[in-house]
Amino acid sequence: MILKTLQRIVASEKWMRRLSPAMGPLNPFLPEHRADPFANWNRLREESPVFYSRAFGAWFVTRYDDCLEALAGGALSSDRSALPVMGMVRFFNRNEPEFLGFMQRNLLMLEGTEHRGLRGLVSKAFTPRRVAALRPRLEALADELLDGPAREGRMELVNDFAYPFPVTAIAELLGVPSEDRGRFHAWTSDLVQFLDPFQGSDGPEPMRRATRELYAYFRPLLAERRAEPRDDLMSAMIQAEEDGRQLNEKDLLALCVLLLAAGHETTANLIGNSVVTLLRNPDERKRLQEDDSLWPTAVNEFLRFESPIQLTDRAVQRDCEFGGRVFKKGQLVAVGLAAANRDPRQFEDPDRFDVGRTPNQHLALGHGNHFCLGSQLAKLEAEIALSALLRRFPDFKGSADPPAWRRSMTLRGPAALPLEF
Repeated sequence: MILKTLQRIVASEKWMRRLSPAMGPLNPFLPEHRADPFANWNRLREESPVFYSRAFGAWFVTRYDDCLEALAGGALSSDRSALPVMGMVRFFNRNEPEFLGFMQRNLLMLEGTEHRGLRGLVSKAFTPRRVAALRPRLEALADELLDGPAREGRMELVNDFAYPFPVTAIAELLGVPSEDRGRFHAWTSDLVQFLDPFQGSDGPEPMRRATRELYAYFRPLLAERRAEPRDDLMSAMIQAEEDGRQLNEKDLLALCVLLLAAGHETTANLIGNSVVTLLRNPDERKRLQEDDSLWPTAVNEFLRFESPIQLTDRAVQRDCEFGGRVFKKGQLVAVGLAAANRDPRQFEDPDRFDVGRTPNQHLALGHGNHFCLGSQLAKLEAEIALSALLRRFPDFKGSADPPAWRRSMTLRGPAALPLEF
C-alpha cells in the first residue's frame, strides 16, 4: 500500500509540482525533466556536484571522476542488504520467496567473493564467441521484424521493433522455445520496475507476480537442460564450473530472470534513444549512413549521449569523503551516469553528438566489478537494429520530440515513437 500510494503521487503532475519545493535541487518526476534531463544534470554537476536529497534519502554524485570512484568499489558497494530500505523489502516480502530470492541473489545486489564467484561462472557461459555467433540470426530477425512496417510504410518504433528485437535475442541466447517468447514482454515490463519502483502503478504486486511466473516457467526448462544439454546459455550456465563449484538452482533462476529483464529493457531504450538522436542530428545520421566503419564508435556515442540508465546506486560501507562531503556508513548514494557522461572535464564539447567520437570512456555500461555483463550483446544488438533500420528505410521520418518518454527517473527511453518512410 505504501509503494502504491507513492507511485500514484509520483504519477500526478499536479502533486509533483506542489511538492517540488520540498524535493530540493532535483525533481526527476516532472515532464520537463523527462523531456530533457540533461538540463538538470548539467546544472547540478556544475552547481551541486555532490548533494544530499532528503526527499530520496540519498547522496547524489554527478561529476565524472566522482562517479568513476563510486563505481570502482572500495567504500561504496552494490551490497545493499544492510540498508533500511532493504530491511523493509525483506519484511514486506517475507511470504514471497521467489521475489525475495531474486532481490537477494541477482548479480546487481551481490558483492565481494560471492559476486566474483557467481560472475565468473556466468562469464564462462556468456562468452564473446557465443554472442558473436548470434550475428547472422540477429540480422535475419531485424529484417523479419521490419518486413511488416515496410509493407505499411510506417511503424511505431518502440512496440514494433525496439522491444521485440532484444527480447527475442536474449530469449534465443538463453534457449527459450520460440513459441513462448511473446509471453515475456508483459513479465519483463512488470519485473523491470525493481530498477525503479516509482514507475509502476499497482505497488509491488506486478513485480512479485512476474517473478513467481518466471520462476515457474524456468524451473522445468532448467530441469530439461540438466537432462539434455543444448547449445544455449541455460545449458552452458548449468555446466559451468569453477574451483569445483557450480551454480545452484536459486542462482540459475535469478540469473535467467535478470538476463531476460535487464537484458532487453535497457537495449530497447538504447535503440529508441538512438533513433531520436538520429532524428535530431541529420548530419551525423548521413555521416553514419555513408560510412559503415563508424558503427563501433557510433554505438558508444549513442550510449554516452542518451544514457539508457540515468542513475545507479551504491551503499556506503564505511565513512568516506566525496567532493568535500562526508558519507556515513549505511547511507545510499545515487551515481549520476547520465550527468557524468556529459561532463566537460572528461568529454570535449559533451553536448555535441559525434558518431566518430574517440576516445569515449563513458559510464553508461558501468565500471569496475559490476561493468555490464551483457555489454557485447547490447552493442551488437544496437548496431544490427539501427543499421537495418537505416538500410531498409534510409529516409525514415518522425518527430524529434517523442510524444512521451518513459515515466522513470532511472531508465530513459521514448514510450512511443511513430515513424514513416
